[in-house]
Amino acid sequence: LPMADPRVLALAAQVAESRAQDTPLLLLKLKGILNDASLGSEEAKKIKQDIYDYDLLQYCLLVLRQEHSGTPGGWAAAAQLAEILSHCCVGLEVKEDPEEFYKQFLPSALDNLLLLGRRLQAGFSRAVKDGEKQDFLRWFQTVTDAICWLFGGHVQLTACVLKNDNFLQLFITDDVETARIMMSLLHSILRVNSSALLQVDEETLHSVLDGLIYKLSSTTNPVLGSAATKLVLVVAKCCRQLLELLRARYKGLKRLLSQQWTGKGFDQDLSQLLDLLYLEQANGKGEMQRQHQAACIIQAMWRGFQTRKRLKKLPQAVTTLQRSFRAKRAQELQHWKKQREEEALKLQMQLQRQRAMRQFHERQLAFLEGIHASQVNKYMEEIEWKSALTIQRFWRGYRARRNFNQQRQALKEYKAAVIIQRAACKFLEKHRKRRHLSPWKDPKGLSDEQRVALQQKVDDYIKLHPASQMSEEMSKELHVRAQEKLAQFLLRSRLDGRAAQRREALLAQLSTDMELLMDAPGLAETTAKDLDVFRSRSIPVATKARQSHNSMLKSTRWPWWKKLGDEFMEDDVIPDDALNAELGSLFIGGKK
Repeated sequence: LPMADPRVLALAAQVAESRAQDTPLLLLKLKGILNDASLGSEEAKKIKQDIYDYDLLQYCLLVLRQEHSGTPGGWAAAAQLAEILSHCCVGLEVKEDPEEFYKQFLPSALDNLLLLGRRLQAGFSRAVKDGEKQDFLRWFQTVTDAICWLFGGHVQLTACVLKNDNFLQLFITDDVETARIMMSLLHSILRVNSSALLQVDEETLHSVLDGLIYKLSSTTNPVLGSAATKLVLVVAKCCRQLLELLRARYKGLKRLLSQQWTGKGFDQDLSQLLDLLYLEQANGKGEMQRQHQAACIIQAMWRGFQTRKRLKKLPQAVTTLQRSFRAKRAQELQHWKKQREEEALKLQMQLQRQRAMRQFHERQLAFLEGIHASQVNKYMEEIEWKSALTIQRFWRGYRARRNFNQQRQALKEYKAAVIIQRAACKFLEKHRKRRHLSPWKDPKGLSDEQRVALQQKVDDYIKLHPASQMSEEMSKELHVRAQEKLAQFLLRSRLDGRAAQRREALLAQLSTDMELLMDAPGLAETTAKDLDVFRSRSIPVATKARQSHNSMLKSTRWPWWKKLGDEFMEDDVIPDDALNAELGSLFIGGKK
């Protein structure tokens, strides 16, 4: 057998041992190896065979499917790899399993090249700078040239190109530059295989022709118009079946070509296409007239049928219209009455409020007439103090109710989470105990042959992995360290158990307090039994509560101007004097 090229062997070894991000730059060395041999020579065929045998082309396929943004080499390396792949596939004679190469590898390579072209076209559309756009366009041209070179060497791939979804997506693009390149690619396909359009299904054929006619009707660029006209002319010249399809499917094509593209610089191709279309029209003129008359008769009969049908449904439509009008008018009347009632109620409430305010002022003036002049200021201060106290009471009540309503849902969720966690912990503990207490199951016995084979494996393993010798002092030292670690583990587990018990006890106490607070009745419904639930049996706690209550009662007797500062204090902030007064007489943590 002939020896493989040493450069191919060295490159295959480097690719196999390299990282994934370094693979594209290593595969670019294939270009220098291929350029050293003359095109079509036996040496070039031998190099291509070695590249295929050592799976370097498979690596190229895998690299082309990747996203190359931010990778070493970027899209330029991907375009060069596409060129290398197409040159390696053309002229390659596979001797071992050629069916896999022609039916699996080549279609996969074509699909990867079209996918790369679609990504480059998307990058060209997203690019903002002119230099970046030119780079993407140049790489896109390189990939399409590689596709043309590939199906130029393997004619059977032309139908695969037309059937590929990526090709159809690229062909319907609106960019002028990429659209011109794609129409040039389609022209190359028809030049290599003129019957390629007849080898695809009807849906694919219609998609390609729709794309060509759409470009003729939607663009005013003479470059795209010339390319599209030449392609339609090539399609019409391929066979009579495609010409008939153009005439039958696109009725206004002749008018579009003659009105929009006459005098644009490609009149020769345009006149040839129009001659073909008009020649077909002259041959089928009688048939078209007969079909036109038949269509007119069918349309007249259909219009008469539709008119008679509408006349039959006219009374029912009038009844429906009247019903909907009455329902809408009743709805508007009801809405107007409701609005009037709301306005009347608002006006009545405003009048009652004004009447109550006027009566209050009258009573206050009448009371002031009977008070001595020296007592007026004192009376007004008392009134202001009571008013401020009432406002403060209502504000504190509103704030407490709002905070409680906001925290109620959180307390319910917390309680539900605690219950679920407790049930889960009990279940896991029960499952763990049941697993530890499961009865012992004796293993199945071994046969004599299995025992002999197992003993042989054990002996072989012992021979290959001899045990290391350990001295008695090292063994004792290792035993002492193991005992110390075991003791530390047991001590730590005991401490963790005690901490867990304390946490569970504290959580249970908090859960009980939350249940008592949430289930507590209102002040109007409170009885003596309910008070015993919240009353503490601890003397220090009771003393502290009594002192706090006395301080609160004393503060309620203060003038209103002394309490103005309380409204601007945070709820969680406790004055130092009150804290010292409350904690000075309590026994906390063994200190006075």
